[in-house]
Amino acid sequence: MKVAFLARHGPAHTVPPHRVNHRANLWALRDAGADRIIATSSVGSLKLPVRPGTLVVPHDYVAFWDIPTFYDTEVRHVTPVLDDGLRRTLLAATRRAKGRAASKAVYVQATGPRLETKAEIAFFRTVGDVLGMTVASEATLAAELGIPYAALCSVDNYCNGITKAPVTFEAIASMQRESAAAVERSLGAAVEALG
Repeated sequence: MKVAFLARHGPAHTVPPHRVNHRANLWALRDAGADRIIATSSVGSLKLPVRPGTLVVPHDYVAFWDIPTFYDTEVRHVTPVLDDGLRRTLLAATRRAKGRAASKAVYVQATGPRLETKAEIAFFRTVGDVLGMTVASEATLAAELGIPYAALCSVDNYCNGITKAPVTFEAIASMQRESAAAVERSLGAAVEALG
């Protein structure tokens, strides 16, 4: 089995979330022959029980801002989904890798690059469990291309106002580094299972 890897934020992670060209990325994966897409994503928790340091495989998502489309000049209605088969593969792979991932979570997509206000977070937590800046755009475009898509998210912080602790980029980056090994093990097990 061939595996294609695409660094959505660029090789040096210098492309901010609001500048990621999701259409180009998804089209490049399609051109590379991808017949399934597993994404990784760093997210913030909107709920106290969803602790930093845990993994989540979202089952649905919400996006309140513009989501890119391949159909700018024609009427096409595509129902976006996170692929249940790939989700089950990720969950089983995480267990095989001696990890644990929450199997139900609603992902809320914000635009970035800034973090969200406490008032925004208070609203988002009424509809979702985790907050990120990329999955909804990618999943919608993947649905338009007919490519199954699922995401493995590492919870790297509590969102602004969920706890009294201030949210800092340094703390988020530190948790991302701590979570990286668990994400890599789970992805390795998923690729092996899909092979």
